[in-house]
Amino acid sequence: MTTGFTQFDLKPQLMQSISDLGYTEPTPIQSQIIPLMLEGNDVIGQAQTGTGKTAAFMLPILQTLEPGKRGIKALVMAPTRELAVQVAQASSELGKGLNIRVLAVYGGQPYKPQIDRLRQGVDIVIGTPGRLKDLINKKELNLGAVETWCWMKRTKC
Repeated sequence: MTTGFTQFDLKPQLMQSISDLGYTEPTPIQSQIIPLMLEGNDVIGQAQTGTGKTAAFMLPILQTLEPGKRGIKALVMAPTRELAVQVAQASSELGKGLNIRVLAVYGGQPYKPQIDRLRQGVDIVIGTPGRLKDLINKKELNLGAVETWCWMKRTKC
């Protein structure tokens, strides 16, 4: 499998997911963001809808994440439940070969299933600010082990 993504030296499981999803060449935002994040830099990126922003941020997170270690390792905040679900789904698809446990938490849904999943253990939490705050206040969301975080914002460019 030869793609433009080989330049990033990603884990074979991520390369397989990239191939399975039909990606062949990184988009401009991916080409700019992925190397910086892999080097450990803080980044801010903005691009139009459909340009691969989620993969640009999630691939480096998935590359460095060690699944199964105790505690939530990555936190992604999204302004809407729709975006939280979308980012969680994309993260699961990208990380499917890594046994990454992803959970979307957002309002409008019962707390119990989300709390049960948190208690079972997850690697990445993607949630809306209100639900994240509620779960922290309920002492159900412990962010003490978080190594990286991201704020996803849907904008009209």
